[in-house]
Amino acid sequence: MADPCIICVAITGSLPRKSDNPAVPISVSEQIESTHEAFEAGASIVHAHVRNADETPSSDPEKFALLLEGVRQHCPGMIVQFSTGGRSGAGQTRGAMLPRRPDMASLSVGSNNFPTRVYENPPDLVHWLASEMRTHDVKPEIEAFDLSHIFQAKAMADRGELAATPYVQFVMGVRNAMPVDRAVFDFYIRTVRRLFGEDAPWCAAGIGRHQLTLNDWAVSSGGHARTGLEDNVRLDRTTLAPSNAALVRRVVDICEKYDRPVATPHQARAMLGLKAAAA
Repeated sequence: MADPCIICVAITGSLPRKSDNPAVPISVSEQIESTHEAFEAGASIVHAHVRNADETPSSDPEKFALLLEGVRQHCPGMIVQFSTGGRSGAGQTRGAMLPRRPDMASLSVGSNNFPTRVYENPPDLVHWLASEMRTHDVKPEIEAFDLSHIFQAKAMADRGELAATPYVQFVMGVRNAMPVDRAVFDFYIRTVRRLFGEDAPWCAAGIGRHQLTLNDWAVSSGGHARTGLEDNVRLDRTTLAPSNAALVRRVVDICEKYDRPVATPHQARAMLGLKAAAA
């Protein structure tokens, strides 16, 4: 039987607003409710940002702590992954929530262009974030916006800056960064397997209209899939997604199409080398 597929739901992000889609969860209570619906639909990882009341991005550790507590209460065993992305803060504020000890956190190991800015991830900050993740037993998810980021993750792993086998996520479809290209996607897979081993887990995320394409490519190629309103607020060109859960259910349908079971939180933890959830 095919390996189970881990579904990650990126519930909020830093950019989408209620004006883009009223279903985007902004307050912590909305985020917990939306995560619970996505969890019941099949998501075993939640990728989390937090927002201020005016919908602007926040790095407030207290908001992250409340979200972590709520998800652990209402979604037993679900893997909580905090974002340390650069849209939510600058410098070491990006990692201020790591002492709260989520299961995972995103780690961008290099810089690249975004639609209207440079997404800066200077080496000293990357190394500090990785150190904080080791200190607090947080597994990094490597955000690969470019091929070089996979090689940088390998160099960091060889130096002992990353614990165990890295979990690499390919991010495609960001304007001015890596486009959605099947030959590149397939080369990414081969590169991860060559550098980290044939059984190294990997994930893929597509931005905007490319979300469904990357979901299909990832599931059909033996990887894991990310979905959610952070990356895409629509079901199709004319239809807003009614919830994060609706986007998760779309990935579940793809898993059925390719005869891949959907990973439970317990299975996902084992596949990613995470400790079992507290009872």
